[in-house]
Amino acid sequence: MPSGRRYSPTQFSMLPTVIFVLLLLNVSLFLAEQYYGNFLITHLALWPLGTSGYASSPAGPVLLPGFQVWQLVTYAFLHGGIAHIFFNMFALWMFGVQVENTWGSQRFAVYYLVCVIGAGLVQLLVASLSHGIYPTIGASGGVFGILLAFGMMFPNQRILLLIPPIPIKAKYFVIGYGLIELITGVTGTEAGVAHFAHLGGMAFGFVLIQYWRGKLPFRPRRRMHW
Repeated sequence: MPSGRRYSPTQFSMLPTVIFVLLLLNVSLFLAEQYYGNFLITHLALWPLGTSGYASSPAGPVLLPGFQVWQLVTYAFLHGGIAHIFFNMFALWMFGVQVENTWGSQRFAVYYLVCVIGAGLVQLLVASLSHGIYPTIGASGGVFGILLAFGMMFPNQRILLLIPPIPIKAKYFVIGYGLIELITGVTGTEAGVAHFAHLGGMAFGFVLIQYWRGKLPFRPRRRMHW
C-alpha cells in the first residue's frame, strides 16, 4: 500500500459519471419498490439456487421464484428501507468519488460490477449451505468492495467515525470493519444481514486490484499504478 497518498477533493469531480448513474438507478428503483415491491423482489432480487416451484403456507401454495443469472447484478439495486439505501448510497458516494476520480469511470464501473457479482456468488454459496429460502437485496457487496479499494489507495487518509466520533486511518477502518463482518457472520449475531456477501465483495475486489497491479500469475497487458 502507498504510505503518503492524500485525497484532495478540489482536484476531482464531486459527482463523477458512474457514481451519479448508480445513485440515480438505486433511488429510482427504491421509489419503484414502493408501488411494485413484490414484482421487483420476485424477479430482480437474488434468490438461492434450487428454490423455484411452489411451497406450502397457511394461505395456500406460494410460488417461489428461482435463481436467474441477471439477479447477480439486479439485486444490488434494491433496498429494504430508507436506512438501508441511505447508508449504502452515502458510503458509495463518500468513498467511491475518490476511487472513480483516480481510476477513471470505465475501470471503476468494471470494479464495482465485479464486486457486486462476487458478493452475489458468495451469498449463493452461503444460502445453499444454510438451506435458507430468502431473497438478498442491497448494494452493500459493491460498497464494501469500494471501501476496500479506498483503504488500499489512501491508507493514511483519516475518516471521522460517527459512533464514536473519532478520526481513524482508512486502512485500520477497513481492516476493523472486515473483522467485524467476519465475526458477526460466523457467530450469526446479526440475523438478516448478508455478512459473507459483504466479505465476498471485498475479496473479489482485492483479487481484481491485485490482477490490475500485476501481482497474480496471470497479468494484464497494462499494469495499474497509483
